[in-house]
Amino acid sequence: MTDSVTRAREMLDAWRERGDARVGGMSCRIIEALTQRASYHEGDARRVLDARLAALLDAQESADEPTAVTQDTFDTPFAALLDELNQRAQARPAPAEYLDSLRAVWTSVSAEKRLRESLAQVPKNAGPLNSSSLVHRSLALMGEVSPDYLQHFLGYVDALSWMDALTLVSAPVKDAPRAASQKKTARGKAR
Repeated sequence: MTDSVTRAREMLDAWRERGDARVGGMSCRIIEALTQRASYHEGDARRVLDARLAALLDAQESADEPTAVTQDTFDTPFAALLDELNQRAQARPAPAEYLDSLRAVWTSVSAEKRLRESLAQVPKNAGPLNSSSLVHRSLALMGEVSPDYLQHFLGYVDALSWMDALTLVSAPVKDAPRAASQKKTARGKAR
């Protein structure tokens, strides 16, 4: 037995070759949509979609008249909606592009947050050589001159601080030195 997706594609191609009136009809659009959806699924979901698609194909093959769906069916709002959704699905960017755009937004928001945090650490009466003030001024200037470089720099700083935290957690804990009084009492007991 042939796969329902293959069978549907063959049937749709045969309709197109014959110039069948069903090609532009709603039933054809539903078969195309189910065919596309079924090709993306596996397992139980695929079996359910295959069964539904097979039932639609059987109904279309057993129809006496190929014009079971009339020409005015194409002009319904539902058909227009299906066309628009199909066009949007074909025009939407790949998931990698979504990730890149989300990553860019995240780094921008993170850089702005870091600038606010550095400003919050600057004391109100900080002098010109105060380290917190110097850090904030340099980050602010970097953001004005090259926002992309600031985001890259802050990403690098984040990676370094993450690695530093990781090494602190995995570093072995040293035994605490004994107090001087404990050593004296230990010597006193030994004598």
